[in-house]
Amino acid sequence: MPAPLPYTNALVIGAGSWGTALTAVLAERGLKVQFWGRDPALMEEIQTTRRNSRYLPGLVLPPSIHATANAAELKPADLAVFVVPSKAVRETAASMAALPALQSVRVIISCAKGIEMDSGKRLTEILAESFASTPLAVLTGPNHAEEVSQRMATAAVVACEQEDIAREVQGCFTLPWFRTYTSDDVTGVEWAGAMKNPYAIAAGIALGLKLGDNAIAALVTRALAEMVRMGIAMGGRAESFMGLGGVGDLMATCYSEHSRNHRVGRLIGEGMPLQEIMSSTRMVAEGVPNTASLHRAAKTKGVRTPLLDEIYAILYEDKPAKDAMRALLSRDPRAENE
Repeated sequence: MPAPLPYTNALVIGAGSWGTALTAVLAERGLKVQFWGRDPALMEEIQTTRRNSRYLPGLVLPPSIHATANAAELKPADLAVFVVPSKAVRETAASMAALPALQSVRVIISCAKGIEMDSGKRLTEILAESFASTPLAVLTGPNHAEEVSQRMATAAVVACEQEDIAREVQGCFTLPWFRTYTSDDVTGVEWAGAMKNPYAIAAGIALGLKLGDNAIAALVTRALAEMVRMGIAMGGRAESFMGLGGVGDLMATCYSEHSRNHRVGRLIGEGMPLQEIMSSTRMVAEGVPNTASLHRAAKTKGVRTPLLDEIYAILYEDKPAKDAMRALLSRDPRAENE
């Protein structure tokens, strides 16, 4: 049985599919959950029907959850979970930092994945600017919201520099079907979570081009090599990329039809223009903006990322996907560990 709860009142910020799924997880664990999203119509629907028909229609939320778009009515919480898209983290954090509901928060958990374009900062670094005195943690791993909403077996990692807080957050995300591990390598798991998204687009492109399983397996393997190089250069540890937040998340994202990034890549490989793909769904494919921010960071740091370079060329320089794949295969031979 899970240990007694270290926290009792949770605030989930962000009403997409992952925020909705995590709201259900925390409620099942026994926390009192407030659920905030910026769209009044959507939050009224969730509060009234207990369903998020826009992003996760199959999940019925328990009646104990309070959903609202009115930040002023939020009550004090001791655990806050940020699940807004990466590009919205800075604005959302700044706008909510002064709310009474956030003044009592004992830990803030970042659940989005990405690196800020202009600053090159990780999401916890951005959150720290608005919550300088609040401990920060990261929840990440191979976690598709669709499967979590169905209570399918799931594992994740909680990263926090303070080991005791990591264990406390772990306790909030421990259920018979939801297992969490802890880590103190916040830098590593954040870079891993951000980097896997562009490579999922590449795996989808390879599928759309019908390049075969051999090519996709090679692509994913070389993607991991690039992730490790980049992560170490940014201050992370190699072993973090071999865990749930690294190779685990990479595998799930590169091979699953639940993955928005994989879907974007597959449609590109099949010949659909990126703009048409992006305008056809409400879901955010983080890999598209992530590719630009990661490409800039790699160039700034001098990290060799040939695969990421080709993904960037496809998304932002209109390079044909077939030409990009051909360029990767025609590179000069080298040792595998280089």
